[in-house]
Amino acid sequence: MLAKLSRRPAARRCAGAGALALALLGAGLPRAATDRPEPQPDLSRFYRQKVTWAACKGPDMPKDLQCAKVTVPLDYARPRAGTLDVALARYRATGASRGSVLLNFGGPGGAGISELASGGKEFMDLTNGYDVVTFDPRGVGRSSPVSCGEGGDEASDAAGDRADLAHPQALLTKLRTAVGECARNSGPVLRHIGTVNASRDLDVIRQALGDKKLNYLGFSYGTRLGAVYAAQFPDKVGRIALDGVDTLTEPLSEQGVAGAQGEQTALDDFLDWCTTDVACPFGQDRRAAEDQVVRLVHSLDKNPVPMDFGGTFSGQDLVGAIGQALYSKQLWPALERALASLTEDGDTRGVLNFADGGAAPPRGGRPQDGGLVDPQNVPSDNLASALMAINCADDPDRPDAAQLTKDLRSLRSAYDEASPVFGRYRLTQLLMCYGWPQGTDFIRDRVKDVHSAKMLLVGTRGDPATPYRWTVETAARLGPSAVVLDNKGDGHTGYGSSKCVHRKVDDFLLYGTLPPSGSSCPADGGEWSSTPNTTN
Repeated sequence: MLAKLSRRPAARRCAGAGALALALLGAGLPRAATDRPEPQPDLSRFYRQKVTWAACKGPDMPKDLQCAKVTVPLDYARPRAGTLDVALARYRATGASRGSVLLNFGGPGGAGISELASGGKEFMDLTNGYDVVTFDPRGVGRSSPVSCGEGGDEASDAAGDRADLAHPQALLTKLRTAVGECARNSGPVLRHIGTVNASRDLDVIRQALGDKKLNYLGFSYGTRLGAVYAAQFPDKVGRIALDGVDTLTEPLSEQGVAGAQGEQTALDDFLDWCTTDVACPFGQDRRAAEDQVVRLVHSLDKNPVPMDFGGTFSGQDLVGAIGQALYSKQLWPALERALASLTEDGDTRGVLNFADGGAAPPRGGRPQDGGLVDPQNVPSDNLASALMAINCADDPDRPDAAQLTKDLRSLRSAYDEASPVFGRYRLTQLLMCYGWPQGTDFIRDRVKDVHSAKMLLVGTRGDPATPYRWTVETAARLGPSAVVLDNKGDGHTGYGSSKCVHRKVDDFLLYGTLPPSGSSCPADGGEWSSTPNTTN
């Protein structure tokens, strides 16, 4: 699941990772290691830490934003085998603080510090009672960032290439080789990435901040992290709000189809709006507009456009950019202008702002093992590489080559049927886990029937990335501790777009006030309704 910016891998590295790197990666990620009863390792030195705050370093860091680090074991089963530093940032409480509320903005792979630095104003109400804290999870941003280098880029191209479907074995070979390239470029953190370990880091952070319970607000993928934490540490759950609820049970293949369908619905809504405007680059014929989008994507895939700093911009890059812009109706006018610049002048700068949050030239250099990384040295493909690595680490399904070869054409047909625009892009994300070690089954098998304090789950009816039904299904899976707020609006997550959702989440986090489960917020984000809605 991707809540925020997605970035195409662009960092240039030496190609040709060998079998040794792949073997090391596989050895470092044993399947379902958490399921085997083992003696509990001594983690006391990590839980005795205290956070020391200082001014944040780096460009565009607000003066009142403070940064720090917490040291965690690389491998929780072998805490003496090495450590890494997890980067933190906070805005201090404006008055008396009752502790901290931790934020995760999604991804997986989204860096919390840069997000809080640029969008912190949205969370200032929470400083009435809390220090508002975020972090870059392990493998992300400043916290030992992973990178797949050139191999990840080539694998992405191969997975989305129609021609490779005629030669699936060649495609799978490229994908397997790319895994070794990720291991070569990322260092030891790649073998210990994933939500189960990130959740354990979260508990170390909680203790280091001096909080007896975890107060937490997670968006999209951040809801997966919050749910895993509640399952691992139910007695440490304080006030947890999850907005844009991720699935805990669907395999990546089904998640991809659901995502393609959701994004197609959002694109249809955008085109309904765009074609009423004389400035729409696809004209005013609504029936023809979608065909024009499909033709534009295919044309760019066949003949990518050169970019200013090198490299090319393909149709799949455009699809990723459009998908990000569709997360919010507020971005529609900017998307319309960006698409007009692309179609009329071949100018990619506007769409690149959606794809990359402002494109940056490739950066080289291996991430520093264990310690914090200077924000200027974070690999430019980190978000995309972390997205892939974390999703693969969290998913236990690994069809073998024979099964995947057999299913590839039918998968392509199912994804294309879900969306002629987003299907191929989503299928690429699914294929990227081929060749990775089998992920943990902890999330699917053990994150359920959680006996913790009440948690607030927000689902948005028109969410293109996390369908509302996932909120209902996850709430049922978590059990009586889950309280559902039904947001009738559109867009990905509700906190930033609905005043009603924003108010209800803040009331819960600040005062412990929960709405009745099944209550709703209206589509316009206005006043809240206490009438439970029982439909899915």
